[in-house]
Amino acid sequence: MGGEAVKREEPEDGRVVYRLRGVVKTRAKGGSSFELRVPGLDIYSGEFVAIVGASGCGKSTLLDMLGLVMSPTQCREFSLRVDGASHQLMDLSESALARLRRVHLGYVLQTGGLLPFLTVYKNVHLPCRLNAHRGGRGQVEALLDSLKIKDQAHKKPQHLSGGQRQRAAIARALAHRPPVVLADEPTAAVDKFTAKEIRDQFKTLTAELGTTLVMVTHDEDLVRGKADRIFTFNMDPPVDNHTRSTLWEKT
Repeated sequence: MGGEAVKREEPEDGRVVYRLRGVVKTRAKGGSSFELRVPGLDIYSGEFVAIVGASGCGKSTLLDMLGLVMSPTQCREFSLRVDGASHQLMDLSESALARLRRVHLGYVLQTGGLLPFLTVYKNVHLPCRLNAHRGGRGQVEALLDSLKIKDQAHKKPQHLSGGQRQRAAIARALAHRPPVVLADEPTAAVDKFTAKEIRDQFKTLTAELGTTLVMVTHDEDLVRGKADRIFTFNMDPPVDNHTRSTLWEKT
């Protein structure tokens, strides 16, 4: 295991951000096992990719792998290409993975995940503080303004509506200008009208910043015609308490 397993040469397609080949993740609990298979997946710079499926199909497992908080059980290739460097993720140490997460990834949780003891402004500014050279006051205020929550900047999360909390979480994920943002069911806790507003604001902001957006959702209608590509899962019938799910791209 190394600390900086990086190839400096450009990939065959310089727009590839994630490349997965032959990825398998197996999880076991209570006498049952689940296997997620990703035969091949390329995600490109600036894309809006949606991962759609019902509960238990492997959406969150895949997002956790893309978020570098979970490793595949086996794979032929699992790489992340950012700032012109290709990182072979299975070869990296925990500290190297943590740095990639901090600098290059933004993450939006289903419930927002804002820190309750910080104001909206301080929540959004936190990634900028952790990455001292990335972003400042003007950048944070511009994001809050774009998401129509600038007037909520000095409130704490418990005083916001569900939609306002999600907008603040989106602003936080984008504040340090990461090349990739991952969103786990970011509209699940709001009504359909608000969900569409949040989706459109998210899509517009990431497009303006050139950010790659990977969104997990159970609601295909929300992303149909909006995402550049949609992926879903084939679930095999359980055999001997073993379930297998395979990722595939909808066309």
